[in-house]
Amino acid sequence: MELATEKLNAVSIILRASQSIQEVIRKDAARNELNPTEFAVLEVLYQRGDQPIQMIGKKVLISSSSITYVIDKLEQKKFVVRKACPEDRRVTYASLTSLGKTLMDQIFPNYEKKMEEIFCQLTDTDMKKMIELLTKIDWYA
Repeated sequence: MELATEKLNAVSIILRASQSIQEVIRKDAARNELNPTEFAVLEVLYQRGDQPIQMIGKKVLISSSSITYVIDKLEQKKFVVRKACPEDRRVTYASLTSLGKTLMDQIFPNYEKKMEEIFCQLTDTDMKKMIELLTKIDWYA
């Protein structure tokens, strides 16, 4: 196979894998009346604690106007609250509420299990190599 054809094949495989993973996340989030972006925000806060709202947007790959909307929706659902940064009034943090933490305590183990199932055929070495290789692609985006 020509190198150009292999690269196009690689793009197709990466996109199909990404779509498959996103579909699992979408279905899982929907069972908890969340969309995938809301779940991604909750996951960041659950794993990393309070975060500046702009940083969350960068971590879940959405624009600053979109992250504001998502945080608004999560506040309406009582899963997240905004907190002012005491050192810098321009920065606002998002924080899980006790209800948000309880939700994530309930759903995150199942999410982890599903991700384990998706990647079960890869060894630890395979995973590290895949991350290393895909990170190289990301630098060119």
